[in-house]
Amino acid sequence: ANSYEVTALSFDYGQKHKVELIRAKELVKYLNDKGQKVKHQVIKIDGLGELLNSTLVEGGADVPEGHYAEENMKDTVVPNRNKIFSSIIQAVALSIADKNNTDCYIAMGIHAGDHAIYPDCRQEFRDVDYQAFRVGNWGSERVYYYTPYLDTDKFGILQDGEDCCKQLGLDFDEVYKRTNTSYKPIKYKDFRNSDVWYSDYKSASSVERVEAFIKLGRPDPVAYADETGPVSWETVKSHVEQVILNHTK
Repeated sequence: ANSYEVTALSFDYGQKHKVELIRAKELVKYLNDKGQKVKHQVIKIDGLGELLNSTLVEGGADVPEGHYAEENMKDTVVPNRNKIFSSIIQAVALSIADKNNTDCYIAMGIHAGDHAIYPDCRQEFRDVDYQAFRVGNWGSERVYYYTPYLDTDKFGILQDGEDCCKQLGLDFDEVYKRTNTSYKPIKYKDFRNSDVWYSDYKSASSVERVEAFIKLGRPDPVAYADETGPVSWETVKSHVEQVILNHTK
């Protein structure tokens, strides 16, 4: 990572799980404190969320629970989301390439677990989207895509995460507790009466994450809760194992 200048982009588009923006900021600070220099920019797309039909945005219906393989998980699709993000990211990448007279790589974490539900996470979409960018911009041949997880799942991503943390001298738990996968985050007050965000463990995105940590053989450092309050890793693990068992029957 030290051979690259890294710029991380987050998007505020009216999503219910806005805690991901808080976690991203915390993670970038941790990385910078550990000598891994990363610039971070939050891009606000005001007014978009109220125009979108999806369970993931404010005002939408409840996010469904269960396994990603279930048909109702398509309710979590945000119309054209990756195309919207992609256009902005491409503009930034091309600007960086032009300004610094260098090549620029767009790194994306889309993975095989997304393919069945999110068509804009498939290679077919990436190829035609990239072609449109190349046709529509001078100098676009200096911008490339880097999608290392396109053919793997969240378990593969965690395995790579372990290796990367070792190589970069980072604490795996410190990195991953500063992440969010939950589409239904839950807020409770702590003993200081301060707001604390917890991940749910019943929505499909959380189920898939927990399943990956179970396969990895280590507890997820993110704090979980349900309608009763904070819960233990064993409670989370037991629930997800039952969901997986019911799905495979």
